[in-house]
Amino acid sequence: MYLLKSILCATALPSILLAAPNVPFTTSKSRIVDSTGANFTYVGVNWPGAADVMIPEGLQYSSISSIVSKIKSLNMNVVRLTFAIEMVDDIKDKGGDVTVQNAFTKALGSSKGPTAYQAVIKNNPQFNASTTRLQVFDAVAAELSKQGIYVHLDNHMSKGAWCCGGGDGNAWFGDTYFNTANWKRGLEFMADHSPPKTKSWTSIVSIGLRNELRKPSSAGSSLAYNWSTWYDQVTAAANLVNAANPDILIFLSGLDYDTTLSPIPGAGDLGSGKKFQKSSFKYADKLVLELHNYQNSATSCDSMKSSLNNGGFKALDASAVNQMPVVLTEFGFNQADSSYNGVYAKCLRTIIPQWKAGWTVWVLSGSYYIRSGTQDFEETWGLLNHDWSGWRSTSAINALKDMISASLAA
Repeated sequence: MYLLKSILCATALPSILLAAPNVPFTTSKSRIVDSTGANFTYVGVNWPGAADVMIPEGLQYSSISSIVSKIKSLNMNVVRLTFAIEMVDDIKDKGGDVTVQNAFTKALGSSKGPTAYQAVIKNNPQFNASTTRLQVFDAVAAELSKQGIYVHLDNHMSKGAWCCGGGDGNAWFGDTYFNTANWKRGLEFMADHSPPKTKSWTSIVSIGLRNELRKPSSAGSSLAYNWSTWYDQVTAAANLVNAANPDILIFLSGLDYDTTLSPIPGAGDLGSGKKFQKSSFKYADKLVLELHNYQNSATSCDSMKSSLNNGGFKALDASAVNQMPVVLTEFGFNQADSSYNGVYAKCLRTIIPQWKAGWTVWVLSGSYYIRSGTQDFEETWGLLNHDWSGWRSTSAINALKDMISASLAA
């Protein structure tokens, strides 16, 4: 019943919905290809929606359409849109989703929460007191589709909060807030919450199973932090997602904050006699690897190349046992200084397009509703300025445009 209400809710959808072109996507060796067989390279940005409020950031400062238009102006073709499993838990276990109004009050308090909510509906008058968090995600997805941008949905956290740390209870399967059954159920729900059931999600092409798996700093999980556990849990989740929506690609992240997928390209030993063999999956042409990289202090591009290759990018090579596409779903740096001109940024602008690998830069947000207890948090890594009205740094954006052009040309 809830899903039906969500589908029928006119307040959450723009007036015009366009079917995304050339979907669904599949994979062929190291490339992602669209339904016509043409290569497709992910060139995009992260739009967070998994923190305390559990709706996409920035709506207290701007309309959804204005934000999407800014992304479109850069010629980006995809948004990595993050969500928290807690939102689905509320829907499944607590009688339905939380309204946006109540979500702001819960996250920001009874004084500042209503003020932020009023700013959101002033900028986005299609919402009202009955609009839920998921309906806001529906509206974002619909606007992205309307403006010709694909959606990569990413499970960032279980409990809605800022990510990531070893002690946040979201680090590893079975951690304090990382209920594995709820996680799988949440992924299944979000994969199912897409075409043809929900017409606002016509441009969804993929889903990331989990962001930055990492070793818990306390004994919050009874499951061993190793590749064997990873394999069991990821395989089970991927099976459910593919059954719920066989059209979308499934992104697999690695260990150590998703900085390594080292045993996967060569089908190395995962422990307990397990090996990752892409060919053993009935949906092998739907699997993609993702990695993160934040080597901001790098002094040598050659060392970065080696690190990235050993971390998992060697899966792009024809010699890999499991030759697969690899997407750099997170990288980034301070937008308020000259970091865009440093070794790290320059290296990635060169080698990622050369490798024909996709990417989504961290992060779009110029500010957050709340981050680690600080409300209206300034995000200097954000492409946008604090009030989401323009780019934080024209120089950094111009450099990013070079990377966009190079990737699309490749």
